[in-house]
Amino acid sequence: MTTHFTPFEHPVRIYWEDTDAGGIVFYANYLKFFERARTEWLRALGFGQQVLRDTSGGMFVVSDTTVKYHSPARLDDTLIVTAELQNGGKASLTIAQRAYLRTSGQTPTIDRLLAEGTIRLGWVDSITLKPGRIPAPVLEALK
Repeated sequence: MTTHFTPFEHPVRIYWEDTDAGGIVFYANYLKFFERARTEWLRALGFGQQVLRDTSGGMFVVSDTTVKYHSPARLDDTLIVTAELQNGGKASLTIAQRAYLRTSGQTPTIDRLLAEGTIRLGWVDSITLKPGRIPAPVLEALK
């Protein structure tokens, strides 16, 4: 399964806690930003992760990730973090994600690519952590 939807966009503001001693966003925080965008993307599709876990007994877990860093973000910057289904199967999804610096002005525009990566998610039983099938309603929403 692949999709051709417009990527989901989630705004992120950079706070002190996001920066390192050099005043730029600590590299690992981009994974947190990606996580937030994926969570909000699923929520926008009608699937809160806690509800999914409670109703299906399963959950998504990260099995692989790659991130390439292009340019730093700094305190008070506003980012747009995207999530887009790259590939999907019955038990796993690969999500392409990007973080852009959003410029301000009369009409805000996405300016500079800061980081990009892919996240592979597997579906597992929430108790045993054994692999399982992604619930059919989730797969249907991703088509």
